[in-house]
Amino acid sequence: MNTISINTLVRENVLKLKPYISFRDHNEFNEPTYLDANESPFGEWNRYPDSTQKKLKNSLAELRNLSPAQIAVGNGSDELIDLIIKIFCEPKKDAILMMNPSFAMYGFYATINENKVLQLELDENFEIVKEDFLNTVKEEPIKVFFLCSPNNPTGNSTEDIEFYLQNFNGIVVVDEAYIEFSGKKSSLELLAQYPNLIVLQTFSKAWGIAGARVGVAYASEEIIQLINTVKAPYNVNALSQELILNALEDENRVKDNVRDIIAERTWLQDQFKDIKCIRKVFPTDANFFLIKLNNIDEAYTQMLEQEILTSRRDPAIPGCIRINVGNRQENEKLINLLKNI
Repeated sequence: MNTISINTLVRENVLKLKPYISFRDHNEFNEPTYLDANESPFGEWNRYPDSTQKKLKNSLAELRNLSPAQIAVGNGSDELIDLIIKIFCEPKKDAILMMNPSFAMYGFYATINENKVLQLELDENFEIVKEDFLNTVKEEPIKVFFLCSPNNPTGNSTEDIEFYLQNFNGIVVVDEAYIEFSGKKSSLELLAQYPNLIVLQTFSKAWGIAGARVGVAYASEEIIQLINTVKAPYNVNALSQELILNALEDENRVKDNVRDIIAERTWLQDQFKDIKCIRKVFPTDANFFLIKLNNIDEAYTQMLEQEILTSRRDPAIPGCIRINVGNRQENEKLINLLKNI
């Protein structure tokens, strides 16, 4: 168990910050007359959303077997990543650590906040070299380590996450955007042991609600209170909150969709074996593949000509593109084109 004191990691000005509190959302009323927030009295969506997202947090707490006080909801995981950096990283002084390759937005928000971005170069199997990790965290003033598992864009999961929690005296953010596709255990079960752990999840992938832009942070009550202090008052709109609440009532639909995506992933993997322009398909626990091509320029150009949109990772990952799993019609269109290259 890690016994880190979170307050020693927080920026001094954040510790002194007083949160914006909506009087309406922090009190209970029976039949209120709303004359407090300069809203219009007309319209279907004329009232500000619940700034504390009570109903949504209660539903998530029941789903995850946690306390609502351990949950923060963001305008996508991107907002939560930004807030975490702002809370813990002093501009021009502290650094973040991330894997390379990994999700670019960790470095993007750190750079905006004028924090140094340190990268752990992954090995040929896109795994962290533990010795490199230990050396890096000893030598640099790192406040936050972003660990994406399954990792984007490589698709593989990180084993032994407790090792990084036990050997780092800062905040470890485990980004589980793709956890539903992996069959791996979530790091949520480690929250009680490690006060320096934050787990990020999203409704944009397995839940199929990317348009709502809703991400969730799970952590200690202490860290969640800090996030609630720094976030904007009405950061998740009422429409998005309602969409997510409705989705949470039909969890079986999500499980069915995940099962179908995994089945399509298996079908694609089998089809890739007979395609000559593919040099290597990397193992994946996510809803996408990282694929190395023999002639990436030709293949990528032909896909664009057929309006098949993929994510080109070359030259950062030489010769590679990331292709996510679609429905059968979309996947067949992709396979038919690749077979003819």
